[in-house]
Amino acid sequence: MMFVGRVLRNCYKILRLLGNGGFGDTYLAENLDLPGHPLCVVKHLKPRDPDPVVLQIARRLFASEAQVLYKLGHENNQIPRLFAHFEENGEFYLVQEYVEGSDLSSEVIAGKRWSEQEVTQLLREILEILTLVHKQDIIHRDIKPQNLMRRREDGKIILIDFGAVKEISTLVNIQGQTSASVAIGTPGYAPNEQAAGYPKLSSDVHAVGMLAIFALTGVKPHDLPRDPTNGEVVWRNWANVSERFADILTKMVRYRFSERYQSAAEALSALPAPPKPKPQRTPQSKSQPASHSTLQSTLIPRRQVIQTLGLIGSGVGLAIVGQWLLQGGSLQTFNFETVTVDAQGNINNRSNRQAKYFAEDLGNRVTLEMVQIPGGTFIMGSPPGEKQRDLDEGPQHPVTVPGFFMGKYEVTQAQYQAIMGNNPSKSKGEKRPVEKVTWDDAVEFCKRLKQKTGRTYRLPSEAEWEYAARAGTTTPFYFGETITTDLANYNGTDSYASEPKGQYRQHTTDVGIFRPNAFGLYDMHGLVWEWCQDDWHDTYQDAPTDGSAWLTNDSTKVPKMLRGGSWNTAPRACRSADRLCRSPDDRYYDEFGFRVVCVVA
Repeated sequence: MMFVGRVLRNCYKILRLLGNGGFGDTYLAENLDLPGHPLCVVKHLKPRDPDPVVLQIARRLFASEAQVLYKLGHENNQIPRLFAHFEENGEFYLVQEYVEGSDLSSEVIAGKRWSEQEVTQLLREILEILTLVHKQDIIHRDIKPQNLMRRREDGKIILIDFGAVKEISTLVNIQGQTSASVAIGTPGYAPNEQAAGYPKLSSDVHAVGMLAIFALTGVKPHDLPRDPTNGEVVWRNWANVSERFADILTKMVRYRFSERYQSAAEALSALPAPPKPKPQRTPQSKSQPASHSTLQSTLIPRRQVIQTLGLIGSGVGLAIVGQWLLQGGSLQTFNFETVTVDAQGNINNRSNRQAKYFAEDLGNRVTLEMVQIPGGTFIMGSPPGEKQRDLDEGPQHPVTVPGFFMGKYEVTQAQYQAIMGNNPSKSKGEKRPVEKVTWDDAVEFCKRLKQKTGRTYRLPSEAEWEYAARAGTTTPFYFGETITTDLANYNGTDSYASEPKGQYRQHTTDVGIFRPNAFGLYDMHGLVWEWCQDDWHDTYQDAPTDGSAWLTNDSTKVPKMLRGGSWNTAPRACRSADRLCRSPDDRYYDEFGFRVVCVVA
């Protein structure tokens, strides 16, 4: 791994690590030779096998593939351009265009279902790029959400990380390997012939088809069952699509490559033609024509508005978008990094993501940031085999949750003071979460916040809370199989999996100092328990499946639900599925807080 600040060829200054893996490291760098020092991406392939025969083969492949990448990037603006390639001290480097945006792993996530129209549009864009690649007889070999970027400036899909580069790295890193036929790809996306080391153009078609099925069903490719008699993917019962579209996807992912579309162009031609744009009349005032700039800012196409707000396929209809715009709202974007860990608590993956939010002004320079949570379907509760689960976490059941906005952080003491005029917390600090609040206090806060802002605020339902906490994950924690005190504030004298015991801070800390989940929400594990709307039920038998709160006839006398664990609980209580109930007027504990949900409609 290279040091930050190192300069390659007196030109490319390394700024930070973007990612790493078996194929090498990827860095963000700046070009010192050009005015303004524009950003670029440096891919570093470091051989571990010193065999000169292997190195010579790798050197030849590297030069050949660099020429291919150069040609593709300069003929198609949806493939990053190659700026330079070189060998230095026996190590290989590629310098490519830096694409500002986020990959599709933040859009295509487990539990979220896209519509047929949205998936068709995505398919068309990917296949159009891939058609140009296949015309050069080039196989990408690793198409998946992480290798498809959405460029921030125009929203277009960018195809990155061609598998040939990984093949070269694998070649020079496996002792004694001298063949160019190395199996590259991702399980679930790569078909059987590719896994055997014999990729074809139709192997890319298979990967694109699996990505489309993932988007339609919300089920990860490797979790989809296969027919044991013929190896075919079983997926149609997970999605409601037209027969024609289902047939197209099924042909894309056939087990036998000879039965698939043989290239991206062939698959693209099978898709229905895109709708022709209708001519739009430009409305003008009867008294005075509108200026061009005014029209440009007010006549935003409906689909563009929905895309900008990130609400496509989320269950949030146009009425919500319209109401939001009528209320004068505007969404901003923030960037963040997420991590996952293995059972030992070691970070095994980092991802750069972004989310949209709006900021509510509470006065006296106090704001409340509300993050947009896309709607979708997820499996609520914990599986029978999850470690240290309780019986009230089952049975697992699918729940479809409409989109909503949720507090980026738990409600802070400064925010509570601004609305309620008091601060009951034991562990004081403006940026710390408010605690020692009852369920009744939290509901009253929401009522007063609605009066102040004119928007509907409330506590989340249990389903909304768990859906937002999981953010597409199915593991006990959104960090993975376990958690550490470097990732959350809980009682670290106990451990959950194989991770070492950690710190016990014995009080709350400021919100937002730990890494968020994939939706951009902070502290969903630990810090303080969070009140939800729901009444206590000892199982999920007959629970609602529409994301709404589960209430009884006389809801005022029933214990209410809390989620997420606290600074004082063992890690098991911080799991996404864990539940706790207490009386709605219980003020004893300095572990009880809350975060709010905003319903714009």
